[in-house]
Amino acid sequence: MSSAIEKKNLILRNLQEVLGEDKLDVILKERDLKIYWGTATTGRPHIAYFVPISKIADYLKAGCEVTILFADLHAYLDNMKAPWELLELRVQYYEHSIKAMLSSIGVSLEKLKFVRGTEYQLSKEYTMDMYRLSSSISVHDAKKAGAEVVKQVDNPLLSGLLYPGLQALDEEYLKVDAQFGGVDQRKIFTMSEKYLPQLGYEKRIHLMNPMVPGLAGGKMSSSEVDSKIDLLDSPATVKKKLKKAFCEPGNIAENGLLAFAKHVIFGLFEPNEKFKISRNEANGGDLNFSAYEDLEICFSEQKLHPADLKASIEFYINRLLDPIRQIFDKPELQKLVANAYPAPVKPKKTEKNNSNQQEEISPSRLDIRVGKIVEVSKHPEADALYVEKIDLGEEQPRTIVSGLVNYVPINEMQDRLVIVLCNLKPAKMRGIESSGMVLCASIENNGVKSVEPLEPAEGSKPGDKVFIESYEQGEPDKILNPKKKIWEQLQVDLKVSNLCEAQWQSNNLMTNAGKILSKSLKNVNIA
Repeated sequence: MSSAIEKKNLILRNLQEVLGEDKLDVILKERDLKIYWGTATTGRPHIAYFVPISKIADYLKAGCEVTILFADLHAYLDNMKAPWELLELRVQYYEHSIKAMLSSIGVSLEKLKFVRGTEYQLSKEYTMDMYRLSSSISVHDAKKAGAEVVKQVDNPLLSGLLYPGLQALDEEYLKVDAQFGGVDQRKIFTMSEKYLPQLGYEKRIHLMNPMVPGLAGGKMSSSEVDSKIDLLDSPATVKKKLKKAFCEPGNIAENGLLAFAKHVIFGLFEPNEKFKISRNEANGGDLNFSAYEDLEICFSEQKLHPADLKASIEFYINRLLDPIRQIFDKPELQKLVANAYPAPVKPKKTEKNNSNQQEEISPSRLDIRVGKIVEVSKHPEADALYVEKIDLGEEQPRTIVSGLVNYVPINEMQDRLVIVLCNLKPAKMRGIESSGMVLCASIENNGVKSVEPLEPAEGSKPGDKVFIESYEQGEPDKILNPKKKIWEQLQVDLKVSNLCEAQWQSNNLMTNAGKILSKSLKNVNIA
């Protein structure tokens, strides 16, 4: 490929935004582009990684010199997402995974350069530049730059504020013309463009991919098991997760399956290869699509059933994952996976806990779900209590009694989405058994109490699991033992932040659709 226009079209294909396009034009008229993509070695890579990897394939086809940075030091600085003792193992896992993905889509590794951040980020020169940069960047700008990338907490560690500065300096020390990343990194990119010239370094080009929805409709996250397909998931697991995937008929805006087809599958097709939908004759027979736009139109007009789309996506995902599964079938790589991402150690069951062996009190033991109040009435024996029938995605609605009469009008309770603690031991409240608790933001000032039921993110639905960031992997107790006061010990750390975000020890309560919020109360307790 020799035409600068053809190279530019391939470089920009499917991107959401470009900063510095004029500079790109100038470089392509003179030589090939030098570009880098970095990935912090934290959670396990999943199929969404094929989105940047397929763009890297585009860059290579356009003759670009591509560097892939395994950002191990960034991973450590991101509010301890990756413990230092596991970083070396996780870097190894990422390197094997990324190389396997590239091989899976037929990209030659000879054309790529792989670099670990700690190979140069601990040098005297880099460290001095980091000090110079930190003397220019305000705390406000550093926090703002990392807002969508670095894990946000009320009282952030200094390490998380350093993260954006390192990413800016990487552009200079890797000697590239451009940095490629997701649009969630835009604030880091604009910070780089502002501050690198103050150190006497050039402003770089920034190429941004859109954020691809996860299987549940929200952002695909390595921390939420149901929202993503792991690179090593078996075909049976892929089928199971796709069966649960959000795929509303005609909905093309929040469809992770269509997004994956657009940004990965179609971009990797051989010339004249088509996207195939296999259907029996009774359902209209097979369909073949040469262009993604035709597939999208067909689905939006509801001429393609979600189940048929899922079946085809399943085929193409397994075609991508099969070579990776084979590579990781080696005993030494299976051992690496187990050591890099060890399973949480569950405390041993004993008849009595003593001071040297305490039972683990983790928020993952709470069964919290989104519920919808389908019926509500006042308690016949208590003026301050509502009796609610709440749909929690179970066969029958649950009966739950809540003391909200004085705080929420009954008409605002009907059909309302609420957040429910589901594994409290059922208890009778003035003669009516209550099987759960509606969680609320609550505060009392000068004898006046204010209460607001917590609200799920838009797009949540009854039965959606509520998880707590950093505690996604544990299993909830079937019933919280009231004698051990597990709920009481965990409840003291449930708060609403100054941004109205429901949190446990500054870790957000989430569904796949987003954060759990209070309507207006801030810096209050949750009860």
